[in-house]
Amino acid sequence: MTQDHTTEAPVCYRHPDRHTLLQCSRCGRPICASCSIDATVGQRCPECIREEGLQKVIRPVRRPGSATIGAPATRVFVALSVFFYLVTSFGTFGDEIFVALAQDNQAVAVGEWWRIFTVVLLHGSITHILFNMWALWVLGPQVERGVGTWPFVSLYVAAAGVGGTAAYYFGGPFDVGVGASGAIFGLFGIWLSWALHRRNTTYGRAVLNQLGFLLLINAALPFIFPGISWQAHLGGLIAGLAIGEVWAKIQGPRATALRTTVGFAVAALAVVTVSI
Repeated sequence: MTQDHTTEAPVCYRHPDRHTLLQCSRCGRPICASCSIDATVGQRCPECIREEGLQKVIRPVRRPGSATIGAPATRVFVALSVFFYLVTSFGTFGDEIFVALAQDNQAVAVGEWWRIFTVVLLHGSITHILFNMWALWVLGPQVERGVGTWPFVSLYVAAAGVGGTAAYYFGGPFDVGVGASGAIFGLFGIWLSWALHRRNTTYGRAVLNQLGFLLLINAALPFIFPGISWQAHLGGLIAGLAIGEVWAKIQGPRATALRTTVGFAVAALAVVTVSI
């Protein structure tokens, strides 16, 4: 790899005067935005495209539910949230489940660490669950199809755990929280990581601008609605961004297993942190 020893930043193998963070997802060579050719998964350099031959993009017929085809974990997470919302909306049994699964910081303090994860199953209102499930439905499937189901599951669990940990340490000792926002912001984080690495492409810049706008709105919401846990949002975002950065360095045939391990390792670290 050609290096500029002043900045130690990689340069395009075809244009040595252009620094880049992009790389061919097949051979790993650094490529600039001009040399990057979008492929079904990731981007290719001109040499790999020539070796693979011409590719044809076939646009499928859109059917109801097709947005989540190939994303079973996203469907399961949505279904679980809806199920628990319905169950906890009626009767004393629902109240007992709510009390048992919500992130009660007093309960976490005495060892009930699992609450930093089970909190994602509960929502406080119809508006709350609709917004979170809409975000999961929009952001989740493309991530899951891109990295695989188990890495996606590990990301979702890790972001929930880090979000819950942040809410525990930076929230009030008597706070009780519900919602999948920490996990959802983990998806924002992984998208942010992806967009930052592709900020020299038109699509990458467009995604980065959209994410910036959405994150700006969400940063303002806790000041408008004081009950929102900005701590869980920030924790989930940081977890997703950090995991995305590590995932970007993992390539090869064992990438799926290694990415899954990274996600669950972050979730385990969250458990250790609240158990200290």
